[in-house]
Amino acid sequence: MPRMIFLNLPVTDLKRATAFYEAIGATRNPQFSDETASCMVLSETIYAMLTTHEKFRQFTPKPIADARTSN
Repeated sequence: MPRMIFLNLPVTDLKRATAFYEAIGATRNPQFSDETASCMVLSETIYAMLTTHEKFRQFTPKPIADARTSN
């Protein structure tokens, strides 16, 4: 059985992030997408879950890092 990879990524603009991933060849799975998240299928085994910051905060109490100032 192949290993599967699931990425949870907080994004500030869900529509823009979804459009970016579609432009690079990912497809949006509507079954696991709504106004707070887009499930992007990159391959049969790799998925990226793009979430609004509010939705992402439901999974962890830790702050979301600012990519402009953090590594």
